[in-house]
Amino acid sequence: MTAPGQERADRAGMPARQASPWQGQGPVVAAVALGGATGATARYAASPLWPSQAGGFPWTTFWVNVVGCTVIGVFMVAVTEVWAVHRLVRPFFGTGVLGGFTTFSTYAVDIQKLLDEGHPATGLAYLAATLLAALAAVWLAMVASRRALVWKRR
Repeated sequence: MTAPGQERADRAGMPARQASPWQGQGPVVAAVALGGATGATARYAASPLWPSQAGGFPWTTFWVNVVGCTVIGVFMVAVTEVWAVHRLVRPFFGTGVLGGFTTFSTYAVDIQKLLDEGHPATGLAYLAATLLAALAAVWLAMVASRRALVWKRR
């Protein structure tokens, strides 16, 4: 087997086509893209359902990120410690769906908006609360999942 980018020779000694660096990665890229579109659509759907007031705490983005981090914690324990899954499940759901659903770029924009609009206390509270809640959500979900899923397997 040749390394990506290395030329191979065919039986007649003629150089063969160069192997594409994307060879074998197409299904993974497609799974991430499809999952990302699904997750981003779900996140977008949350915005009109629970709109935030201008200058107010961005609750929708906060809860989307906390819920997404909770699901990431459960999912990672399930697929790394409990179940054997197809190789495309983690890229599709973990990176794609949950990466598209959680929105830390919007979190950063929300903070900047709050600061620019003269609401520094709300912006800083949002900055700290989201960070702490997201990390706590992942950790608690992982601990609870390990206890529940591993206990159930016994």
